[in-house]
Amino acid sequence: MTVSTVSAGLDYFTLPADGTRPYINTHPDPQTGIRGRNWTPKEHPVEIENIREKEDEYTLDTAGFQYYKRPSKHITFSNDAEIKEEYYPESIALIQELTGASKVVLFDHTIRRHRPSEIETDETNRQPVSEVHVDQTSASATARVHRHLPADEANELVKKRFQIINLWRPIHHPAIDYPLTLCDYRSVDITEDLTPVALLYPDRQGETLGVKYNPNHKWKYQKDMAQSEIVLIKCFDSLQDGSVAILTPHTGFKDKTTPKDAPLRESIELRALVFYS
Repeated sequence: MTVSTVSAGLDYFTLPADGTRPYINTHPDPQTGIRGRNWTPKEHPVEIENIREKEDEYTLDTAGFQYYKRPSKHITFSNDAEIKEEYYPESIALIQELTGASKVVLFDHTIRRHRPSEIETDETNRQPVSEVHVDQTSASATARVHRHLPADEANELVKKRFQIINLWRPIHHPAIDYPLTLCDYRSVDITEDLTPVALLYPDRQGETLGVKYNPNHKWKYQKDMAQSEIVLIKCFDSLQDGSVAILTPHTGFKDKTTPKDAPLRESIELRALVFYS
C-alpha cells in the first residue's frame, strides 16, 4: 500500500516569555475575534499521513483516536435543540457500542464552519481550531464530572475508570477543506510536550493542555472524511498505568492539496464523559 502524506505548518504552544502561568480567554474580542492570551503560538512544518484504508492500525487505546463509518440519522445540524433531542441520544448509544462504556453523558457540542473572511465573535460563529492542543487536563477532566453530575454520583464514578471522548463528524459535505489531524499518542512525550493552560471564563476557570513542538510527533488524518464517517478523540483517560493512550493532541490544518473549489469545512464535535463499571 502506498503511503501518502501532505506537508503542512502546525501552530504549537510556546511558554510565556515572562514565565507566568499561560492562559487563554475563552471569549473573543467582539471587534477582532481574537482571544486574549499571554503566549504566542509558533508554526512548525510537519508531515501528515493519510491513513485511509489502514484505519484499523489506530485505536483509542493505542493511538488515542479511532475512525469508524457510522452514518447518523440526524442530518440537518441547524438547530441546537434538535441536535440535543435527536443527535445526542443516537450518539450516546454509538459511543457505548464502540467503547463498551456503562454510562455516557454528553456535556456539550460545537459546530464549526470554516469561513476565512469572517471573525469568530461568539459561540454561534466557531471556526476550526488552528492550534495543536488537548482539550482537558487531569484536573479539568475530574472537575467536568463534578460539574455535570450530582455530587454523590460523581464521587463514585471518579473512583473507577472514566474518560472524556470527543465524537467528531463532518456535516453537510465531506471535510475536504481544513481537515482534522491527530497526533499518535505513541509519539508524544507526556512529561515534556504538555503544559497546562488556564481557560478564563467570565465566571470560572478551566484548563487545557498546550502542546510544545516535538519532531517525533506522528501526525495522521483521514483524507476527505465523509458525513458517514466519524473519529473518536480521546481527550482524557483516568487509567494511567502506561497500558493505554491517555490523550490525543489534535488541530485543524490547511491541506495544500485541497481543490480550490472544495466546499468549506463544516463539522460537529460532541464532548462526552465516558464511564466504566
